[in-house]
This record gives sequence, C-alpha cells and structure tokens, in this order.
Amino acid sequence: MQSDLHKIIVSPQQLSPDHIKVFLYQILRGLKYLHSARILHRDIKPGNLLVNSNCILKICDFGLARVEEPDETKHMTQEVVTQYYRAPEILMGAKHYTSAIDVWSVGCIFAELVTRRILFQGQDTVQQLELITDLLGTPTMEDMAHACPAARSHMLIRRMKKPSMSLLYSLSSLMTHEAVHLISQMLVFNPDKRMSVMDALVHPYIDEGRLRYHSCMCKCCFTVPLTGLRHFCMDYEPVAPQTFDDKWEKKMSNVQQVKEELHKFIGDQLSSHRVPLCINPQSAAFKSFSR
Repeated sequence: MQSDLHKIIVSPQQLSPDHIKVFLYQILRGLKYLHSARILHRDIKPGNLLVNSNCILKICDFGLARVEEPDETKHMTQEVVTQYYRAPEILMGAKHYTSAIDVWSVGCIFAELVTRRILFQGQDTVQQLELITDLLGTPTMEDMAHACPAARSHMLIRRMKKPSMSLLYSLSSLMTHEAVHLISQMLVFNPDKRMSVMDALVHPYIDEGRLRYHSCMCKCCFTVPLTGLRHFCMDYEPVAPQTFDDKWEKKMSNVQQVKEELHKFIGDQLSSHRVPLCINPQSAAFKSFSR
C-alpha cells in the first residue's frame, strides 16, 4: 500500500465525493467484519487506513485492538485511540465501552475527508470535550451514564450549549444533507444511541460507494471474460465465520511468558522454510534491505 489516508488528506490532491464515498464504504465494510468477530480496533485514525493508487483501502495497526468485553463490571483501559478521534465516553473516564468507540472515530474521519481538516483538534482532554460539546451541545445525564462522577460534575458546571450541527454545512461545499445526516448519526454523545456500523452501511450516502467498489475494485465480484458482464457476489459486506478466539492472549500473564512465546514463534518461522519477513518491494526501505 503506497500511502495512507492522513497523507492524502493533508496533500493538495483533490478528493471528489466519489473518492470519499468509496473510502468510507471500505472503512465501514472492514469494521463490520471486525465487529462481527467481536474485535474492537480502538485506534481508527487516518494514519491507520492504508490506501493504494487504485483507492483500495485497508485497516492496519492492531496494536491496541482487543476482543469485546461482555462483562460490564470488568474495567477496560482508557489509554486508547488517538485523542482527536477518541469517543466522549472514553474522554469522560468510562470504565467499560463497546464497538461504538470505533464508529465515533469513523465519524470524525468522515468529516475530515470532507473538510480536509481535523474536526476536533483539542490540546488536551478538557479542550477535546469542549470542542465536541460546541458542536453537539451539552449532553444530558442519560448521555453521561457511562462517565465517571468527576467528569459528569465538570460537565454540569459548564454553561449550557445548544447543538450546532448545522455549522457542518459551512465547512465544505461537499457537506450535503446526506453527509451531514450520516455524520450526525455517528457523532452521538451517548454510545447507546450512536449508529452502529451495520446501520451506517445501509445509509443512502453509502450506496454510491458500494456500487463503485463492487463494480470495478473488489475481489469478491468478477467480470465474465466472454460477455464482459459483471458477476456480483451474494454478500457485499460479509461477517467473520466465527468470533475471534483470544485464548492465546489470555494465557499471557507476565512479560516472561510473552518473551518465551515470541522466541518460540520466531524459531518456528526460521525452521519452517517460510519467509519470516516480507517487505513491500516498492517501498523506500527495500533497496537497502536487498543490499
């Protein structure tokens, strides 16, 4: 993959509505598969979305990913997601969260693709929340059900703000009614009311991206050589055949165990006659590596 979405957003390259729709569709399609396997990515951001010259997009960097935690009494780390794309429930100290945090990140990226600038660029957690409430308005007590008491108290002593989602129209001429509607469904303060990836994939804004992707970009559909007709697959957005089994991760209880497992894995790779390391031959590192 030659580039990533961050490099494209900050570049002078023009992004048409078709580009945005096909990128957004692929992000949502990938996340549907991950979420169906009960995997939370927890670091969806433009730099972790690889893109090639054919506009094929792939989700990368699973360093912060984990399996969903069904037990709401078990605490989950808050040290996840780059701040600009971090969901408000994490910013407000939620001890437990769901795949809704990934949807929030996608909403931020969608707005960034359209406007070519970061939507919520706070310098710290407090300013990040200020910027979010400037757009969404002050959350209700119900919306802050997952927040820690200190964060809830902080929010209640601030002046009340009204929602101002209509400001999105002024950020770009590409902000159509459908685009604003989809963003407003993804960027919902309350994670329980936030749109799911499944819901996003049936939104009218996504239809053109799906059509373009499956007409000439995907590997699941194909063109019949003799007739030139396109044969479309039955399931455009497949789910994982089974949920991810994290028993290997769960047995790692200390650093020494991790070291031993890594050492064993590397040894197995070296003795299996398989290539233990693959480098993109088009990358800048390849020439020095081959020498």
